[in-house]
Amino acid sequence: MGTWVWVLRVTLALLFTGMGISHFVPSVRRGMRAMIPPALRRPGFPSPAVLVAFTGLCELAGAVGLVAPWQLLGLEWVRWVAGAALVVFLVAVFPANAYAAEHPEKFGRAAFPYWPRYAAQLALIVLVTLAAAPGVGA
Repeated sequence: MGTWVWVLRVTLALLFTGMGISHFVPSVRRGMRAMIPPALRRPGFPSPAVLVAFTGLCELAGAVGLVAPWQLLGLEWVRWVAGAALVVFLVAVFPANAYAAEHPEKFGRAAFPYWPRYAAQLALIVLVTLAAAPGVGA
């Protein structure tokens, strides 16, 4: 594996670990619950608290999936699945980020402007795809 792939995987794993842990910090968790768009606050949908905890666990699992030595177990495909799951995750959480961007008066610093947030999400999707793709940097 090329050094750049290892550095990319570790960097992304650290990023997703930090973001995942933040979902369980009470002050941050309150803000994240508020970011759940009204369309997802309906009967039959998981509560905002459950969604925030679930997304935090997804980020933590994705971080492990990117850096665990799957190739030693003949399970390199697990990294690809983890990367695909992180891409789905990044797409799924974008509506909450867009909702926050539309309401800077309510979310303050979390209300990162829409287009830069969109560009950052796309960049993360590309980087995760590169980090998880089989044979990249081999």
